[in-house]
Amino acid sequence: MILTRDFYERDTLTVAKELLGKVIVHETSEGLTMGKIVETEAYIGPEDEASHAYRNLRTPRTEVQFGPKGHAYIYLVYGMYYCLNATSGRLAGKPEAILVRALEPLGGIEIMLRRRDVSNGNAANLTNGPGRLCMAMGLTKKQNAADLCFSPLHIDVGEVVDEEDIAQSTRVKVDHADEWRDRPWRFYVRNNKFVSKL
Repeated sequence: MILTRDFYERDTLTVAKELLGKVIVHETSEGLTMGKIVETEAYIGPEDEASHAYRNLRTPRTEVQFGPKGHAYIYLVYGMYYCLNATSGRLAGKPEAILVRALEPLGGIEIMLRRRDVSNGNAANLTNGPGRLCMAMGLTKKQNAADLCFSPLHIDVGEVVDEEDIAQSTRVKVDHADEWRDRPWRFYVRNNKFVSKL
């Protein structure tokens, strides 16, 4: 069952935690790939200095964050890696998003191995980072602004992760964000081997 719009139209920190255990599904001509979300990061623009939409910065890249919640926000970093976010938040027009940092592969693993050019079959390294998971799931700027409430790219209900199994820390690689770098807005499934290696 696909998550509905109202799941995303809530407090972004709550959604970031509750995305853990949910399943990303991408249907392509190569086949279907699936992965359980095991790590997320929340970004609360426009006050959040770590957010691309800090100070309500509205550009072709950030535009999707200002639109309806529950859409994919995909951007390129270092000129080579794509990152997948889900837009979220209570307030219409307020740019907030949740970065999906790691997945536990569930389906289409042979396709993921081929896309990542991983010959040793080590599934733990397939999707344990935002760039890696996008490569494995076949996600690029072509999927930017996709409605996550409908196929071919959507997020399924999956499972509920117990509170005691959720760990929390500061976000990764946001040292430029002054005091905002210390916000404990990274959430991950405790002891899950698919969580990214920092």
